[in-house]
Amino acid sequence: MTTQIVVVGSGYAGAGAVKAFEEEVGEGEAELTWISEHDYHLVLHEVHRAIRTPAVEDKITIPVDEIKSPESEFVQGRVADVDTDDRVVETDDGTTVNYDFLLLAVGSTTAFFGIEGLEENAHQLKGLDDAKAIHEDIRSAAAEATRSDPVEVIVGGAGLSGIQTAGEIAEYRDKHRAPIEITLVEGLDEIFPNNDPQVQGALRQRIEDADIEIRTGDFISKADEEAVYLGGGEDEASEELGYDVLVWTGGITGQPEIEDVDVEKDERSHRVHAGSDFTTSDDHVFAIGDTALVEQDDDDDVAPPTAQAAWQAAEVAGENLARAARGAPLKSWTHEDKGTVISVGEEAVAHDVKGMPIRTFGGTPAKLLKKAIATRWIAKVSSTGRGVSAFGDM
Repeated sequence: MTTQIVVVGSGYAGAGAVKAFEEEVGEGEAELTWISEHDYHLVLHEVHRAIRTPAVEDKITIPVDEIKSPESEFVQGRVADVDTDDRVVETDDGTTVNYDFLLLAVGSTTAFFGIEGLEENAHQLKGLDDAKAIHEDIRSAAAEATRSDPVEVIVGGAGLSGIQTAGEIAEYRDKHRAPIEITLVEGLDEIFPNNDPQVQGALRQRIEDADIEIRTGDFISKADEEAVYLGGGEDEASEELGYDVLVWTGGITGQPEIEDVDVEKDERSHRVHAGSDFTTSDDHVFAIGDTALVEQDDDDDVAPPTAQAAWQAAEVAGENLARAARGAPLKSWTHEDKGTVISVGEEAVAHDVKGMPIRTFGGTPAKLLKKAIATRWIAKVSSTGRGVSAFGDM
């Protein structure tokens, strides 16, 4: 019987692995079934654009049929169970798919860290529907606001997602001349935490130029329907910040469907432990992308949960699935950091970009680089024409 390969997830890791597997596998060696909740691949690192302009949806969603070959089967559904003994994946509508080798690439979900009221009251930004919901809440709130009583928007978490979210909301405000006040809240002492001070400073300048208030050094300790509360330890009173729209981008954790899969996982985040070849504690299960903690050269180091890392890993993971099907040795993968590019609305900052003579830069070069990265990825998984058509909206 032909070896059955199953890939779960249509993010960067899943879509990229499907593409790489199909390019590597020989005729008759294996059959692929691709399972995903959505029948499209979302260019997630550009989903914040839909906060400003939901019509960008057509440019950042790619139908799976444009990615996979006709020979591969696609099953739409959310994974409900993975039986590693019988090697069966079951979806939420009862569909079952048998596998010889399974690649888990379901991404991550937002971590709320047990903060009281936060999950119930905050938007997150993990998908297209999230971005559209943020847009709609801001639009409807702005319609009722005045200059003397503006919409108060709080974005919690000043990492990459939080900065880009705040930037898009500022662009919406400026485009529509809407009475909106935006506050970016970060519990640590600096935005874009744990990164080079040079890029932190460049980002801070652009955020402040966009008339976004930055609050650092106080964690959100609680949220309700009208306010978030900062600080509030045993010996101090918390500070109340009222809001009309609240967005939380403060961290990631494993998807709930992974919790019960019988492979070794991190106890806190439920992300799957994987070797540098993406194998897990089960010889027939691989894991990649945000789903996994992928070992690197240093035993204590794991690959970062970034789009860039997922793109790179997917090429090797797809090839390893084909190698596993034919019983060949697997390849190891090590993440190569090629730099960071972050948008703040129409502005952008690039840092440590491989091949560039300047370590940190903005302006037109950074903006064009940001567009080119998205365009290249879209062209890679779909077509050059689709990539080029998306360039102006990235």
